[in-house]
Amino acid sequence: MIAIAEAARNIICSGGEPLAITNCLNFGNPYSEEVYWQFVYAIQGMGEACRRFNTPVTGGNVSFYNQSVTPSGTEPVYPTPTIGMMGLLEDVDRMMTLHFQGEGHSLFLLGRSRSDLGSSEYVREVHGITHSPAPHFLLEEECALHKVLKSIIRQKLVASAHDVSEGGLFACLLESALAGNVGFEIRTDGKIRPDAFLFGECQSRVVVSVTPDLESELQRVLTLSALPFLKIGTTGGQQIVVDGDDFGDIRAWKSHVDNRLEELLKED
Repeated sequence: MIAIAEAARNIICSGGEPLAITNCLNFGNPYSEEVYWQFVYAIQGMGEACRRFNTPVTGGNVSFYNQSVTPSGTEPVYPTPTIGMMGLLEDVDRMMTLHFQGEGHSLFLLGRSRSDLGSSEYVREVHGITHSPAPHFLLEEECALHKVLKSIIRQKLVASAHDVSEGGLFACLLESALAGNVGFEIRTDGKIRPDAFLFGECQSRVVVSVTPDLESELQRVLTLSALPFLKIGTTGGQQIVVDGDDFGDIRAWKSHVDNRLEELLKED
């Protein structure tokens, strides 16, 4: 369900309307009860989400008997329901991009954040926890976000939009900063654990930026919609600043991101 929702969210963020999906489903040996259980419930979840978003499945493929070699033998691969979604952008003038468009724009987080670190890159990479509960997700929260986001994009109230997904809020902001070559300064929500706020991957959240002249109107529309939202900071400069702490120059981050594969190959 999350795979479908994230694909739809990406299209909504671009100014489009989701239309249909295809899939690539990789699983282990289906004669294993656990693997077959994974497959059955993945299909059920995808089906429920597709019906809710009105995105029929136009095709796809299934691959079974995928095994990973481990010191103790072989194990089935993690289930990987991969989604490709097609959408329609009816008016190119309403196309939205993820990168920050300039300095001095306010940043708003749409959707409710939670102290949830389940299945995040943070708990896996930093804490070494490879199995944890799925992040928070409710279909109706996702649909409410899509409705509001489509409205504010069509009204041209925002300058950029980018969904919070893999890596959490910090990764979302960093991607927008690198794409636009503009830094940002934010403050975390004191009601939520800082690590969960920055790196948790609970669903149904999007970061938008807005120019000063449209900020009041955007807040008015968001307040009337009843969708949870929070002003978290502003764009500007070349630094990444969180709660007053400087996390470096985006040019250094960009160099690291762009050259990391080359660096890893040289290490070998």
